[in-house]
Parts: sequence; C-alpha cells; structure tokens
Amino acid sequence: MITVIFVKGHNQSLDTMPQFLAPLENLTATQGRDVQFTCIVNDLGSFRVAWIKSDSKAILAIHTHMVALNQRLSVTHNGHNTWKLHIAHVQLNDSGTYMCQVNTDPMRSQSGHLNVVVPPDILNEPDLNTGSLEEGITNEGGQIQLVCVATGVPEPSVQWRREGGKDIVLRSEGRDKQFVKHVDGERLTLQQVHRTDMGGYLCIASNGIPPSVSKRFDVQVN
Repeated sequence: MITVIFVKGHNQSLDTMPQFLAPLENLTATQGRDVQFTCIVNDLGSFRVAWIKSDSKAILAIHTHMVALNQRLSVTHNGHNTWKLHIAHVQLNDSGTYMCQVNTDPMRSQSGHLNVVVPPDILNEPDLNTGSLEEGITNEGGQIQLVCVATGVPEPSVQWRREGGKDIVLRSEGRDKQFVKHVDGERLTLQQVHRTDMGGYLCIASNGIPPSVSKRFDVQVN
C-alpha cells in the first residue's frame, strides 16, 4: 500500500467519513490519445484527494495542485465530489496502475489500470540477398529469403501472402512442393525458385489495434 503524508487534524465523525461512489475504471488507449481517470468521493469534508502512480510510487497531484512535472498531466475538480486525472497524448511509459487516495486514517484508496497499445509498424530491414529494402533477386534454382520485422503493442503477428491471391510455392529437397495461400512469421524463404515465383509478395502485420499495415516485396528471378 502506498501512502501520502498529509497534515492531519480532522475531526470529521465516522458516519460522515469520505466514501468512494464508484470504482476507478481500467482504461485501454492507443498511443497518442487522451484519457482521464474519474474519482468520485462523497463526504470529503476537509480531507484531500491525491493521485499516485502506484508502480513508480510517484505522487502526481494533491487536491488541485500538480506535483508531477509533466505537462501532459492535469487534474480537475467539479467543485462537488468529482476529481479527474487527465493524461494527454498517452505514451507507452504511461501504462501502469493509478491510485486515487484520500488522507483518512487509515488511508482510503482505489486503483485503476491504464494499458497503452500501439498499432503495428513495419521496420525498413534490408533483404538478406540483395541489401534492398523491397526486393529479392536470384537466379533460377536459387534461394530468396525475405525479411519483414514489425513492431507494436501487443506484439504483431506477421503473415506473407502473394499478390493477386496466387499460391506461394514452397519447395525443399526430398519433399513435394506445397501450394499455400499464406506463410506466418517474419521470414519467407523461397527455395529452388522458378520464374513462375516472380512477382509481388505482401508482408501483413496486425495486432488487433487498427490499422493493420502491409509492405510489398518484389521477387525477381534471372
């Protein structure tokens, strides 16, 4: 339990001690959006409300006074029983548990969690064969390996598809060739390539946070 030190000296009776009217909600927000936690306290009297980031033990605000030196954070009070902690343009390091605390004895508090998510993005990683960012070149019968590295929170899944809905042909020594519509994973390896393998291949990254992203790779066979 994290406690905030306030000046004591309250004589408020037990039957009118502060009470939380509603729980602090858990929030999920895409990076860059604005969010707010709402803490409703009845019968606050002369007690004070504080906001704390639990995992870092950082005191963010006491009553209407900001303690944290972060311009993206602010607090508002409706003059009655509602206190809000505002977080503008949320970033990954804003993720964590936030506590609304009242300086009763013992302290009364409630917590809500902020989960910041990030849409997928595809990094510009050069192809292992050519050094090119967007193509693979080899002679007929050779091998091409395409690499597609994606970032995001949660971690994206990567899938390869062939342009125009064509089958991806997978060949290997001692095995029959396979015709598949997609291949999962960051790397697509084409062995014993034929000229029929030429064309566009799409790397598609998704993590449930829109939008999904894709990148086209051009396969050339001499």
